Amino acid sequence: MQLLHNIFQVSGDLVGLTVDEPGAIWNDCNSYVIRLPDGLLLFDTGCGDTLDQLFANIRYWGMDPADIRYVFLTHPHYDHAGGGHALKDLGVHFISGKETADAVRKGDKRCCGYLYHKVFNPFEVDTVVDDGGKITVLGLEIEARLMPGHSMGCTIFSFIWEGKKLVISGDVIGTKLSGDFGWSGSIDFCRTKYLESLQRMADLEIDYMLPGHGMVYFSGAKRRVEEVLNTALMEWR
Repeated sequence: MQLLHNIFQVSGDLVGLTVDEPGAIWNDCNSYVIRLPDGLLLFDTGCGDTLDQLFANIRYWGMDPADIRYVFLTHPHYDHAGGGHALKDLGVHFISGKETADAVRKGDKRCCGYLYHKVFNPFEVDTVVDDGGKITVLGLEIEARLMPGHSMGCTIFSFIWEGKKLVISGDVIGTKLSGDFGWSGSIDFCRTKYLESLQRMADLEIDYMLPGHGMVYFSGAKRRVEEVLNTALMEWR
């Protein structure tokens, strides 16, 4: 579905855009496409088993999946990065934080294939971004902020779109459809780091927030982050 001018959500089983296994609502993350004059940016790949559906959703809006030039990964979990190997085979350039890059290269338990009873196919990330690092791709400047906790590789990406600060938040902030926080069963889940990340994220200016699952925030995005931080401060100390 189109979220804003030239920004589209193209996967997500919790909202019914893609379907992996019958009854599964956490197997496939929200993936987002940005259409720019010189190509497409994709944020997270989904699990990979729904890649044909993701491509069909891209085509529905008159775009060509062959025009995907870059993929940004918010973290290495199977439901967010499982399709990476297939897109890598198509020559797409991958960008992520250091911890995520290491996890998907090794394909180890940080990728959480065990949760889905599937095997993660490893692949290489091309460009590693640091906390606060800015990278310009296809004319769009994107800032990376590392937010470890849900996984140690969690990274949010932000940019200015039509005068508004838009943040692609992965699983740092839980969907209101199911809790405040990302899943806590990851091998590298860390509550202490997560709380620190929420405190830093609450200081950011956010107009729109596109999360890893569930519905997007066109209003109240910063308020939502503050609510999650408040819950963490009450429950995690």
